Amino acid sequence: MSDYNFDAYVTAALFDRSGQAVFALGDGTVRFEAGEVIQAHPDAGILSAVLHPSGEGIVTGGDDGRLVWTRPSGAELLAEVKGRWIEAVDSSAASGLIAFAAGKAARVISATDKAFARVFTHDQSVTDVAFDPKGLRLAAAAYGGAAVWYARIADQKPLLLKWPGIHTRLLWSPDGKFLISALQDAQLHGWRLHDHKDMRMGGYPAKVKAMAFLSNGAILATGGANGVVLWPFSGPAGPMGKEAAEVAFDETSLVAQVACAGAVLAGGREDGRVFALAPNGRRVEPIRADKGSAITALALCADGLRVAWGDEDGAAGVSALPSLA
Repeated sequence: MSDYNFDAYVTAALFDRSGQAVFALGDGTVRFEAGEVIQAHPDAGILSAVLHPSGEGIVTGGDDGRLVWTRPSGAELLAEVKGRWIEAVDSSAASGLIAFAAGKAARVISATDKAFARVFTHDQSVTDVAFDPKGLRLAAAAYGGAAVWYARIADQKPLLLKWPGIHTRLLWSPDGKFLISALQDAQLHGWRLHDHKDMRMGGYPAKVKAMAFLSNGAILATGGANGVVLWPFSGPAGPMGKEAAEVAFDETSLVAQVACAGAVLAGGREDGRVFALAPNGRRVEPIRADKGSAITALALCADGLRVAWGDEDGAAGVSALPSLA
């Protein structure tokens, strides 16, 4: 295990294409597991981060209105919206596109074509953006629901998926058939895209800050409860008419973050502990057993063999997972 003390809020932990852990911090720096420290946002904080479509380095949005691509060799400005915070960003390796939210607009640029740009305007501030699995459609969350746009088409009317409330986080199912939204008032809502059917997923004691799909989309794992909540998504109806399960239950602390790779699941708690869960859900393996500040960032390597985490006070770590067979 490698432990770090960055002395800054850990906004995101990611693994790049090479399997190296990368941390995006509230002091504007990006720090690589190999030791490189890049000042991506001088005198500003990083609010959002995602892997670059190429898999090399990460793209970050800051409270300076700058969108920056950072690699161990340095930082490159990709876009800037003066006077706005970039609180949400997503990318697609399939299409090579990058999307980010700034005020009431969701903006799309290309990783390979600097002349390409699209701006999709909404009536309310955009709170999150998410590409579908093929990178062809972009969902943008705002108050009252989500809008789905074709990412490369300039003049169009979006598909409006409505549901009351403040929508804070979006996630597509791996097959592109469902769009899931986390709301400010501690519930999830989903839509089945082919008929716009609503799916209500409630019962959470706290706001859901993290969602991830397990096992090729058969299960949706979320935080927001004392254990990891698992919603069944196999079949054409998704979770409709089915009940969620809860694993790794601990009455003393809520799960803040979840991360998945294949059938491997990791979780991070509000009390600073990090754990991994065996695929059958019957055994919890501690990764960080000591309590501390709330986990704010969590990632699994693509092969599911390593986990990276960070907390709100700047403590972070990278660890190999124990055998979960």
